[in-house]
Amino acid sequence: MKTIGLIGGMSWESTIPYYRLINEFVRARRGGHHSAELILVSVDFHEFEAMLRAGDWAGIASRLTGAARKLEAAGADLLVLCTNTMHKVAPEIAAAVAIPLLHILDPTVDAIHAANLRSVGLLGTRFTMEQDFYRDRLASRHGLQVLVPEPVDREVVNRVIFEELTQGRVLDGSRAAYRRVIAALVARGAQGIVLGCTEIAMLIGPGDAGVPVFDTTALHAEHAAEYALSV
Repeated sequence: MKTIGLIGGMSWESTIPYYRLINEFVRARRGGHHSAELILVSVDFHEFEAMLRAGDWAGIASRLTGAARKLEAAGADLLVLCTNTMHKVAPEIAAAVAIPLLHILDPTVDAIHAANLRSVGLLGTRFTMEQDFYRDRLASRHGLQVLVPEPVDREVVNRVIFEELTQGRVLDGSRAAYRRVIAALVARGAQGIVLGCTEIAMLIGPGDAGVPVFDTTALHAEHAAEYALSV
């Protein structure tokens, strides 16, 4: 079994499911008392949230490449970046180490194609919904039509993530708001919904959409476990 290096803490609320899901998959595959071999570097999200607000992507890249190097030096055989938004600097992280970085969108795209869908709605932070690094990987590389909420709804989705979910607050009113945003995306032609923020699965599940829901956290965690067991 390969050792998985997790870069977490962005936020720690969604890093916990990574640990649980990876270990559950390994136990289900290997049986008995088997669990995953893991190393975690968990950062202070307060500092990263400030860099996000300032648009300091160079600072974010520097901190995360440092975390990646720590994991490599500690013996990790592969890297998992436990956040969607920070995948904007995934190329910098991958270039800084000799071990593979498993991109969060690769297993998500595989699941979308397996469901024979061509159009998906995307929920995430405003950075993920509005910037090219995420949408273009879905659209240009994989031929998917990507729909994002209207500007007012994007603000709602982003606010709930940063003011509630990253602080462990899961509110029924926010779930209702997300359901409304999802319904609007489906009405515009979305055949499925990508939960493009690792915290959104705290709030939204398969029963909230009426169309297939793609939980990037769960898909990424399973992909990492499969990789660790298969190579």
